[in-house]
This record gives sequence, structure tokens and C-alpha cells, in this order.
Amino acid sequence: MTKKQEPAKTDQAYKDQIKKKFEEFYLTRDKKLRDELIKEHMYIVDILSNKYVGKGIEKDDLYQVASLGLIYAIDRYEPDKGYEFSSFATPTIMGELKRYFRDKGWVIRVPRRIQNLYKKINTAKKILPQELQRTPTIKDIAEYIGEDEETILEAMEASKVYTPQSLDMKYQVQKGENSIDLAEMIGEEDKSFDSIELSDLIEKSTQRLNDLEKEILDLRYYQGKTQIDIAQSLNISQMTVSRIEKKITQKFTLELEKTKEI
Repeated sequence: MTKKQEPAKTDQAYKDQIKKKFEEFYLTRDKKLRDELIKEHMYIVDILSNKYVGKGIEKDDLYQVASLGLIYAIDRYEPDKGYEFSSFATPTIMGELKRYFRDKGWVIRVPRRIQNLYKKINTAKKILPQELQRTPTIKDIAEYIGEDEETILEAMEASKVYTPQSLDMKYQVQKGENSIDLAEMIGEEDKSFDSIELSDLIEKSTQRLNDLEKEILDLRYYQGKTQIDIAQSLNISQMTVSRIEKKITQKFTLELEKTKEI
């Protein structure tokens, strides 16, 4: 028995079918339909995550990040805008992958300004030896980038967090004593910090909401109501609930971005 051939992604009938699914999902936010759309577009995840394989992060991690980007894209896509979903999803997924590299590439959190400056320093280190025909000094790099020497040194010092030492590394505190692991010399992370930071983020973000947005936030995320249920209880359209929920998400995202810059 021959294997049933799946429809090509370029077939017009297939495109029309997907378009109808997106239109229905945009109105109903049906979970089953959402799962179908995710499954239909996992090929985009495969293509984009493979672009970053071999750059220091495990393939499985890249795949998960790209998958989350796909889910975000499906949730945010508005079919009535007139553009193809793949055109909308690609920059969304790429943005998630680049953000992951930017954030996870640094073992210790340093200011975004220093991270960006370090990239410029790396570029200068590649270009200046060719222009100067010698190894560039800190002064050369500072003049090339347009920063002072102290700032350049600060960024270069911060770059050391890219290559952390193994927690299994052995240390000998005094001569003649038994060596100990680095892990035994550092404190344990207080897991309550994450919940404190999350609570603070939610509190600050909620302050940005008006009364209707706060009510919808409570019904949607604390009471687990569907958009249709909320629309009926508040006597508004499901489309209105969807739009307000997007505004809530945007305000939370804005507050989250502010915390990342600190």
C-alpha cells in the first residue's frame, strides 16, 4: 500500500483551508484549532531553528524556543490584515531565537548596553589588525568605536561571563589540604527570588490597566474563563475581549522589557 501523499504547502486549496482555520481561530480562539495550526506550521520551526545549530546552544533548546515563537505568532496573527502567515511568523520566531541567544549567551546578567558594546569590540578586533598591521591597543579600539578607554575595559571584563568555569573544578584552599569543588564554595540560589520578581512584575503591569482590563485579566487568567464566556458576562463582543486581551499582553510585555534593561 502506498503512503498517502500530503498536500503540498503551495497548493491553493491547502492555502484556502489554512486561511479558513486562521479566520475561525481568530474569532473563536478554539484550542483544538490552535493545535492544528501549530502542527501544520512546525516546518517553519524546523527551518529556522536549524539556522542556529552549532552556535553554542543545544538543538533541542533552539527547537523549543522556535516552537514558542510559532505559538506566539499564531496567537497574534490577524488574518484580515492580508499578509501570509509565514511572512508574519518568520520574524516573530527569529526574534525569539535572537532574544534567546542574547539573553542566554551571557551567564551572568549584565546591562544590555555592555552586551551591545562587546559586539562592537569584537568587530573592531577583527578589522583593526588589518588596517593597522598590528595588534590594536585599548586606545585604538576606543577611538574606532567612539568610546573612552575605561568603558572599553569594562565591557571586556564583563565579557568573561561568556566562559564560566565548571562547578566541578577543583580548588585547593591551602597547601597540603584536600581540594574542594567550586560548587561547594558558592551560595545556593534562593528560589523564592523568582516568585518575588514575578509578583512585582504582575503588580507593576496591573497598575497600567484600566478597570475593564483588570476585570478581563481576572476573569481570563485567574478564573480561567474563555473569551466567549467573558463577552457574555460583560455584554460585549468576543472580538472586543480579544482586542483588550492583546492590549493587556502588550502592557505586560512593555513592563517586562523595562525590567530586562535594568
